[in-house]
Amino acid sequence: MRELIDGNEAIVRGALDSGCDFFAGYPITPATSILLLMSQLLPTMGGVALQTEDEIAAMGVCIGAVLSGARAMTATSGPGISLYSENIGAALMCEVPLVIVDCQRMGPATGGATTVAQSDIQFLQWGTSGGYPQIILSPSTVAECYTLTGKAFALAEKLRMPVFIAADKEMVSTRVTIASDSLTGITSLSRETLPPEEPFQSFPAHQPGQPYPLAHFGGPQLVRVSTSSHDEEGYLTKDARAMERLNNHLWAKVNRIKSELEDVSWDPQNEAEVLIISYGITVQAVTAAVNAARKAGKQVASLVLRSIWPVPENALSTALLGVQRILVVELNHGQYRREVERLAAPGQQVVGINRVDGRLITPEQILEQV
Repeated sequence: MRELIDGNEAIVRGALDSGCDFFAGYPITPATSILLLMSQLLPTMGGVALQTEDEIAAMGVCIGAVLSGARAMTATSGPGISLYSENIGAALMCEVPLVIVDCQRMGPATGGATTVAQSDIQFLQWGTSGGYPQIILSPSTVAECYTLTGKAFALAEKLRMPVFIAADKEMVSTRVTIASDSLTGITSLSRETLPPEEPFQSFPAHQPGQPYPLAHFGGPQLVRVSTSSHDEEGYLTKDARAMERLNNHLWAKVNRIKSELEDVSWDPQNEAEVLIISYGITVQAVTAAVNAARKAGKQVASLVLRSIWPVPENALSTALLGVQRILVVELNHGQYRREVERLAAPGQQVVGINRVDGRLITPEQILEQV
């Protein structure tokens, strides 16, 4: 059985199958249809969907909903992510599991509301204070919009932190025909909470990077959270040891398992001298270009990134071995190319194939550089 569906619909399906029961957002192209679909579907399933007065409020009520027992998601585009920034930091500091969808469009500021781009790749990682690691997943097909949404919810629950889905205008707005069974397989995970009879601290001292259960919702435990540096009870503190413990914990949550977070598709070729690296919507042009190059007798390898932050350094380092020329295909000025350049060996040439005119990169553009 097959069906006609776009990326935003697939994201909604993935969220609902993951147990999402709360959504808040503000209308913004090209993410608005997620808000509309959630508003239609969640109330029929016992959930809540809110259109808030702005993006700042959307993030705030999602944080409050999670701390009240909900499993929450929000969705926006680049200008909204700018407004989300402060509350993204709040979710990191208060260790709130939450999924944030960024349907990217061309920036800066209002930019091109209906124009495709991969504008926010660096901003998603570094767009809030502190410099702490984030998890950003990037779907390259409509089916991956579904599966990576499920993965985002699972990681958010496991690590007690916000997890991003970096989609883009063409991916979320273009309808394609896909097999219905490619939109199945997500299992809603039960949330670990501390039994109500056990002693409770909002942020107990323990091994850095090891998340701890949320409170049993409905009492009797008192939950106290603070976006300031805080102690185990959630009180603001200036104690050096408490602050060091907290900050090392937030840093270690992602970094201690970053090799486990790597999600790529590597298509090597014997004696290939050219490697093409892509993510998101550009993968489709790269796939066509690689197939054409191989038919013409050229040995070309391909690496598709589905996890872009933290940087999948092991996979990238392996794929870079032995190649002379590395092409990084992006709908921006080369925001991810600098990460590849950092890992490349002396003598390896890293070339960006970029487009910022609101049009998609074509297979022909890529073939010119192969």
